[in-house]
Amino acid sequence: MYKLLLTVLMSVLIMSMYALQTDQEVAMHTLFYGKHALNRAVHAAAQQSDQAKLAEGIHAIDETKARDAAQQYLQANLRLDAANEPLPGTFLQKGIIVELFKIVNHGEVFPYTYTNSVYGYSVTLNRPGVIMFIRMEYPRTYTVLQPIAWTVKCSAEMVF
Repeated sequence: MYKLLLTVLMSVLIMSMYALQTDQEVAMHTLFYGKHALNRAVHAAAQQSDQAKLAEGIHAIDETKARDAAQQYLQANLRLDAANEPLPGTFLQKGIIVELFKIVNHGEVFPYTYTNSVYGYSVTLNRPGVIMFIRMEYPRTYTVLQPIAWTVKCSAEMVF
């Protein structure tokens, strides 16, 4: 009888460990998925040239077009609606929050170092660029892990 009880308890322990490992692995893939989506969005935003300034020989980013491009890329890659909420049937369960969207434009002295002590982020830009932070939450597969939320940070420079 004690062997049967031991077998059941060991099975519960092994299944719990399996659930924990699976949840951790899927959480890391979700983080990488969000990071890649943010990279694409920031790079797209950084390439939105201000044509009027470019005609004058000044390399600058059009702020309106950059913000729109970043939103479009983020929504397309993370499968979000216009309010940054997940579309039905997608993996993410909670919306994405854009915590920072900063354009470092031609008015700054380059190289420009941006430092955000709240998020522990620092980057040096050698030309106009975009810096963006998003907050995303992992929808747990099992309830073994505690809730996980990340602030994903990224920056990109304009390419001449």
